[in-house]
Amino acid sequence: MNEELLQNEDAYYKLAEEKATKYYKALYAQVIDKSYIETLTIDFKSWEKEHIRRRSLFSLLSRRNEKQDSKTYYSYIKWLNVTGKLDRYLERSISYIFMRDLGKDLGTPATQERITRAVNKLKHHLISAIASEKNESYSIASLYRFAQKERLESTMIWLMSKLKTVASRLPEGMDAEDAQRKLIKIIAGVLMHELEEMDEGTSSQKRTQKLETAIRLGYAYGITYPFIDDLLDANVLSHDEKKQYSTFIRSTLLTGSVRELGYWTGTNKDLMIYIHSELRDAFEYITACQSPESRNHFYEQAYVFFQSQEVDRDKNLANSHYSNEEIYIPSILKSASSRLIVRSLINAPEDEDIDSRTFYYGLYNQLADDFTDMFDDLKEERVTPYTYYLKYSTVRNDLINPFELYWAVISHLIHHVYHSDDMTREVILDRAINGLKRCLERLGASKYYEIMQLFTGQMPSFNSLIQHMVHKAVDVDFFDKLLRDHVITILRNEKMEREQFFETVETVRFQINSTLAIPKHSSSLDLQEPITDAANYSLEGDGKRLRPIMTWMMAVNEYGFDQEAVVPLLKSLEYMHTASLIYDDLPSQDNASIRRGRPTLHNIYNVATAELTGLFLTQKAVEEQASLHQFDAKSVLRLIQYSTRRTADMCKGQLMDLDSKGKRLTLEELNIMCFYKTGIGFEASLVMPAILANTNDTEIKALKAFAHHAGIAFQIKDDLLDVEGDVLLLGKTPGKDGENNNSTFVSILGVEGAKKAMWDHYCSAIEALQKVPRRTAFLKHVMNYIVNRDH
Repeated sequence: MNEELLQNEDAYYKLAEEKATKYYKALYAQVIDKSYIETLTIDFKSWEKEHIRRRSLFSLLSRRNEKQDSKTYYSYIKWLNVTGKLDRYLERSISYIFMRDLGKDLGTPATQERITRAVNKLKHHLISAIASEKNESYSIASLYRFAQKERLESTMIWLMSKLKTVASRLPEGMDAEDAQRKLIKIIAGVLMHELEEMDEGTSSQKRTQKLETAIRLGYAYGITYPFIDDLLDANVLSHDEKKQYSTFIRSTLLTGSVRELGYWTGTNKDLMIYIHSELRDAFEYITACQSPESRNHFYEQAYVFFQSQEVDRDKNLANSHYSNEEIYIPSILKSASSRLIVRSLINAPEDEDIDSRTFYYGLYNQLADDFTDMFDDLKEERVTPYTYYLKYSTVRNDLINPFELYWAVISHLIHHVYHSDDMTREVILDRAINGLKRCLERLGASKYYEIMQLFTGQMPSFNSLIQHMVHKAVDVDFFDKLLRDHVITILRNEKMEREQFFETVETVRFQINSTLAIPKHSSSLDLQEPITDAANYSLEGDGKRLRPIMTWMMAVNEYGFDQEAVVPLLKSLEYMHTASLIYDDLPSQDNASIRRGRPTLHNIYNVATAELTGLFLTQKAVEEQASLHQFDAKSVLRLIQYSTRRTADMCKGQLMDLDSKGKRLTLEELNIMCFYKTGIGFEASLVMPAILANTNDTEIKALKAFAHHAGIAFQIKDDLLDVEGDVLLLGKTPGKDGENNNSTFVSILGVEGAKKAMWDHYCSAIEALQKVPRRTAFLKHVMNYIVNRDH
């Protein structure tokens, strides 16, 4: 138990409050005597020399180009590089991160040297991304490639699984995308701290260990935001549940141990059981990674952070009697402690200078964030310095103007914390003006000036200076904002694409299912009728129809074919695939009893009927291909030739599989075999419509490369599901590979090794798409489905 904190919780929080109060009073004095105005006016006069340019035709064209190119991430980076602005842009951006996240003094030679190295490294990365035209720097594939380079594959796989689960478990009323973004940002922040603290002579093994711990610690700390802060702010838990949950969190921080959740009185029991389990694991991991000294520091900072949030959360915007201290002291405490926690997480050595800078800097970010979110906060009736001032400034003359306090914080940071350092002045003023520029763009001129009139009425001259900078200053933007907007755009687009993908999949799947049934001839004497029944039984199973769906998307969406015209091709693919499953399930092969959630065909009929039905479906597939009347005859002939060759190859793959039973295959042999069995089906799905479209060999080669890796990844996932899957979700009995003594990716590589191999093939498949000159978002989502499916 954390006896010291338990016994002195009030005393420790009051000690933190005293420090925050002293800081507040120093800022209050500047607001009252307006001393920050004279100081910052001098700062701006010096600053504007680098940012206000005389008008000329060239400068007008340059600014027009800047506005145009800044719409997209890569085009703006490219424009910065061409115009020679990239170095300075990255320098101020990295300097800001060193100051904000790492608590560094920008005026020291050591910090300047590290910033220069970081700038050069980031510049090289960005220019390489532009040159390669991959534009996938922040995709799952690129992150996994980074993990491979650092030998962190298992940790990255673990993290991706965690992020997926968190997003899926958050209830309605909470933003899953924002939760993921926050988690990634916090993990990145912890990684930065670890990298900054790491000696250059650290061995590769030690580096991997430290980075792995940092990622897991970042996740452990990061989930407190969606699972504590955001959950308590949202309208998900009832009032009583929030009270019960807050008491539980406080008890954990004060005792240093996570007690059982116990009886939950509200309606969110299942959610809270999951959250309790996740937070317990996170808390225990954090404490296990720390020394006794840093553990106590973590408890103290975490308690201050939580308690200050609770104090703010308990405020009611309807209460018109809060003092300035009641409004600002919790903001100072929570903004400072949220960053101070990170250093204790990684066992960073105590550094009073860093702690002091971090403490004073926090309020700057808090006020900037509150300014950005003030209308959302007002809508939700949250009490922040801005919402409270908006509501009561006309009836409370004693209230401090938060916008004035914001500038007082800036003056205090530049001159009292960072001792008038030139680079610090440059970065902080850049950041402040950039924030107002973004606000003007976000709100529009009318709303922006309405807000400015309210917040700057007591400092008209200074406001004129500020607005002059907002309109005229250039080169004040930052990479982290560009990246943030880029990541948000990626997440939103991926969500939209994912929803469209699954909607299209279900629509096309329904259409395909409606066309698959093989009609019977009217004559009751027709000898084909029993085999038609058997074929239709197999086709009626709840199949994923992934292959014909891929064909439909390529044929209709990318090559522009008429939907009805390609129906025979879709049917042929599903007939061939179903025939291969019938053969695969036979007693002489895998001897499966369940397929697609139903008894296998040979168990419903007999082995002979199953064998003949497989042959029957294969021939029906060729018949359908020959029915592609709306296409060039030569193209159809090429398609049939390709199809028959690939069907023969699939037979070779199945025979390889049968011959391998009881044998220990090498990884290379297994890759070849599973491509023949599975990858060829994916390849045919993409190449056959490409043949009909008479596309070039380069595109077909890229599609084949994608299919090769997609097919192997699919088989690896099947092998993983065979040992980890649920029979109800799989639609077949798991464990058959083990019973049949088959060589699988799991038996050769183990579960962990198989997962690494699957993600490696995932990356290779995504990278192959870069060479396909068409929209390939749906194929990326096919890959995401392949590696994330549970059946």
